[in-house]
Amino acid sequence: MMALSERQPQSEKKAPRARPMSGKAVFVLCATSFFVGLLLSGRMTVLTPPASGGHGGSRIALFSDDDCEHRRKLEEESNPNDVMNEVSRTHQAIRSLDKSVSSLEMELAVERAKRNGGLGAAVPSKGLPKVFVVVGINTAFSSKKRRDSLRDTWVPRGDKLRQLEKEKGVVVRFVIGHSATPGGALDRAIDVEEAETRDFMRLDHVEGYHELSSKTRI
Repeated sequence: MMALSERQPQSEKKAPRARPMSGKAVFVLCATSFFVGLLLSGRMTVLTPPASGGHGGSRIALFSDDDCEHRRKLEEESNPNDVMNEVSRTHQAIRSLDKSVSSLEMELAVERAKRNGGLGAAVPSKGLPKVFVVVGINTAFSSKKRRDSLRDTWVPRGDKLRQLEKEKGVVVRFVIGHSATPGGALDRAIDVEEAETRDFMRLDHVEGYHELSSKTRI
């Protein structure tokens, strides 16, 4: 009995134990079985994105928008005449708007003139004589002899000057400003000469040799 009992543990030690499978091997086995089942059943369409709903639908819509935009650009490039026609229509619309704005500005200017008394100021002008030409002769305070010489030759005096303005529409005037001291002796001398001849045009301008160019612009 002792010998039997001693041999029995030895036989138990010799029997090999089964090794447990690792988690990685189990995962690989499951994945392999899953894909084999898919291939056998022919259900590979499950891997394609759904036609509608979820994020897949947004991706499909995005791709379709890009395709439409690309197609539109290709059509525009293939039809340059359509693009030129569109540009010409745009230019015509801009020109018509410019004409409308110009006409509105003219109407606005007329209305402003009416409100500012433009028509009222034009009524008295009917009684004024029409002027054909105005002859301005620049002169100075020290040029009285020259003025008298012109009056003796071709510049009429008194009634003849008024008759020339009324019948021919020709106005002749000696153009002069004022001295550096308004109301001084030079200005009073011109006032006396003006009372006799009535052929001066007085400007708001200080007489001087270096001011002749600005006097001409006035």
